[in-house]
Amino acid sequence: MTPAARIQTAIEILDAIAAAAREGGAPADAIFAEAMRARRYAGSKDRRAIRAHVYDAIRAVRSAPPSGRAAMLVLADADPGLAALFDGSSYGPAPISPDEPRAEPGLAPPALTDLFDPLVGEGEGEAMLARAPLDLRANRIAAKRDDLAALFPDGEAIAGASDGWRLPPETAAAQHPAYAEGAFEVQDAASQYAAAALDAAPGMAIVDLCAGGGGKTLGLASLTGDAAAILACDTNRARLQQLPPRAARAGATRIETRLLNPGQESAMLADWQGRADRVFVDAPCSGSGTWRRSPELRWRLTPARLGRHIADQARLADIGADLVAPGGKLLYAVCSIIAREGRDQVDDFLKRHPGWSADTGYLPKGVGRAAGHGFLLSPGHDGCDGFFLARLTAPC
Repeated sequence: MTPAARIQTAIEILDAIAAAAREGGAPADAIFAEAMRARRYAGSKDRRAIRAHVYDAIRAVRSAPPSGRAAMLVLADADPGLAALFDGSSYGPAPISPDEPRAEPGLAPPALTDLFDPLVGEGEGEAMLARAPLDLRANRIAAKRDDLAALFPDGEAIAGASDGWRLPPETAAAQHPAYAEGAFEVQDAASQYAAAALDAAPGMAIVDLCAGGGGKTLGLASLTGDAAAILACDTNRARLQQLPPRAARAGATRIETRLLNPGQESAMLADWQGRADRVFVDAPCSGSGTWRRSPELRWRLTPARLGRHIADQARLADIGADLVAPGGKLLYAVCSIIAREGRDQVDDFLKRHPGWSADTGYLPKGVGRAAGHGFLLSPGHDGCDGFFLARLTAPC
């Protein structure tokens, strides 16, 4: 493909991504993969270049653009070399007209940035959209961090994450034979901090209420040496089905999965009421803390969607609280930097649940900042995904 043809292909893919963002369709990665399958003539260099154009444009534009061309013009306006490729050549984009519409550049619309936690300052924007490193977590059942250092000598230890090893962005670590052998998982440092903050121990009964594909479930199995009984739950069958083969690869033998019906979670967990020593509620959220990995999430968030997330978070926190044994602990977490999903949710939880208390001092020194009754992690301050977490203790 010519450089101009790559630009035109990126524009067409951006059209599809913007439409999906507005309509709640497939994520950008899935759309890109499908577009490349339909263009088998594109070589590996073409795919890398097109992907770079697509994601550079997504990062540069604050909300779903009117067209892929309008998004790409934001990049062209800042790069004369890129603008020169809008030359009308065969399979390339038409020449640029000075008065044609451009998408709006920036981090996010003010209506969204105004919702950020007060700790998130203007200086955080660049880090929130920078390419994220690849973080690994050593699986203690099969390996230790020193093993990862030997396997990937170009990496570095993650401060405060005893099993964490950080590699450059887009390192193909999951293709290493040690991954298939269960030596490590790919997991952002924020999730590693959260799993450790639950303070799980061997012999405990643990519920991961929103387990998804099981990343944090496996982290808990690793931290407890596969010596805790863990119930992993979710309402998404496809995601939960990913966990058993992952657990088998990791050597985690004490994980039980349970598919829950939306709205019937409490009834389907009646046998666990008041029994769990630890409950992890990694609630569905805006994903605003993960923009550096999935920048198109900025294009998808609407007031209605945020409102649904907030309602679900409160409901799931209450369900989780009912599972906790007297004196046990619940960890509420969201990969969000929006105050209504973080500190405000915990404030409301404590009002609804008299006798519960918020813990302190459960994060490594220098990691996170106190945010109400919890802690906020952010890319700029902590070098990890944006994350809010709060550990709460049930009355005895």
